[in-house]
Amino acid sequence: MDDTIDDEVISAGSTITVEFSGGAETLFGGVREHVVPLDGSKIVLLEEMLRWLRDNLLTGDAGLFMQENTVRPGILVMINDTDWDLMGEIDYILQPGDHILFISTLHGG
Repeated sequence: MDDTIDDEVISAGSTITVEFSGGAETLFGGVREHVVPLDGSKIVLLEEMLRWLRDNLLTGDAGLFMQENTVRPGILVMINDTDWDLMGEIDYILQPGDHILFISTLHGG
């Protein structure tokens, strides 16, 4: 995937919405919501999308968002309002129209 959104891809509905909350948005330039294109010609796993987010949208420290090939502990992930633990985590196959929410639960103290 590249970081441009093709009008044809959007019109075909091959996008997902990625949202950041609880402070996670600060790692992505302060932008809470992004529309991300899907490559309709292949299966795209959530793990691949995480790498795409890291390589294309992340502006903060990657270590605060990812640990190896997954999100770091302390970041909750919801797929269409369902905990990703119930959806297969990084092996979840993204579908057009999905809403992926990352909520940081990391607190200083």
